[in-house]
Amino acid sequence: MIHRPSRRELMKSAAGLTAAGSLGLRYATHAQASTRLEPGMFSQIDSALRAATRAEVIPGIVALAASDHGILYEGIFGKRRLGEGTAMTRDTVFRIASMVKLITSVAALQLVEQNKLSLDAPVPDIEPAIGSPQVLDGFDGKGLPQLRPAQRPITLRHLLTHTSGFAYRLWDAKAAHYARSIELLPTAQRKLAPVTPLMFDPGARWQYGTSIDWVGRIVETISGEALDVYFRQHILDPLGMNDTAFVLKPQQREREASTHRRGPGGALTAEPLEQKSPRQSFSGGGGIYSTAPDYLILLRALLAGGALDGTRILRPETVALMGQNQIGEIDVGVMKTTVPALSNDVDLCPGVTRKWGFGHMINMQPIAGGRSAGSLTWGGLLNTYYWIDPAKKIAAVFMTQVLPFADGRALRLYRQFEHGIYAALKEG
Repeated sequence: MIHRPSRRELMKSAAGLTAAGSLGLRYATHAQASTRLEPGMFSQIDSALRAATRAEVIPGIVALAASDHGILYEGIFGKRRLGEGTAMTRDTVFRIASMVKLITSVAALQLVEQNKLSLDAPVPDIEPAIGSPQVLDGFDGKGLPQLRPAQRPITLRHLLTHTSGFAYRLWDAKAAHYARSIELLPTAQRKLAPVTPLMFDPGARWQYGTSIDWVGRIVETISGEALDVYFRQHILDPLGMNDTAFVLKPQQREREASTHRRGPGGALTAEPLEQKSPRQSFSGGGGIYSTAPDYLILLRALLAGGALDGTRILRPETVALMGQNQIGEIDVGVMKTTVPALSNDVDLCPGVTRKWGFGHMINMQPIAGGRSAGSLTWGGLLNTYYWIDPAKKIAAVFMTQVLPFADGRALRLYRQFEHGIYAALKEG
């Protein structure tokens, strides 16, 4: 009989891993969940990650993959901050930015399961911007914005699938233009202008934006709990995700990786260390910290239909809905940057039809050498990424800290990691 270690056993085992290699690198061996997969099968991943960090193409990486039976692969290479000696470790803390959107989506769907929220009824009228939304139709000859009421109310389904009309200025030139145009309005009108109008009528098309930030506000309103409290009590603590938080404890701050910025020539420069500041409010769309092992717990729970090690966070039928196309004939498009210093154009699955479920992007065709059709994915601004492959029962997370988003070198390494996992599975 194959021993299938519990999450607690795996975490305890990983805590005892020893440092190896040169240049202060820390390398983790592979916790074996199956006798058919040997550590040597992952050598191509090891070589790629080790070479990239030694050449400082990437400062440091934690890459983990798991099957429905347990951990398949752990790769831990490089440094938390270039120019200093602190090696990357399994429990390094990362800013995972938009990867919090998946947690927020789970929270909202928990409330749907409890009949406290509806997917298709108008969302709670917590503010005029969402209860009585205005759509930006264009600009007049003087460059002033032209607004009109939305043709239909916003629903939770619109928000969870990014078809609400809310957009990020970072990837929407029209939204960026609007932000500049309201400065042309007289002071009295400027005060009345919506900060975040819709770029199109709800349900008309897909555009990545602040929809999940609004979902977080709705979760707080309906639950009566601050978002950080709700996450902790209903998702993070039950799953044992102790290193996922909006506010870091001092001992977690000591394990935080630094942000690095890619220069025009490709070299990386470490950004100044993050300044500690008190926070009173939290967003469902960004601003959270986590570790690769912590986030993999969430992915494994979803891979297993909403439960892990006896703890259930969602019903299996709800998790199934999360992985189904929820936008019909609408396609997920390429996100065109308006601020190249923060993000490149974003196309995580080139040449593949993409849809959106509840919380994830879905590739509708298989990725050559990689994940199956119907796999789920997204990422965070500082080049943290994940995928879930329900067909082949694989979940994986890849974390580094580099700007701008969709960094070409980071994405190539991420794909090498993915291809190496599936090559080992095929060989095994």
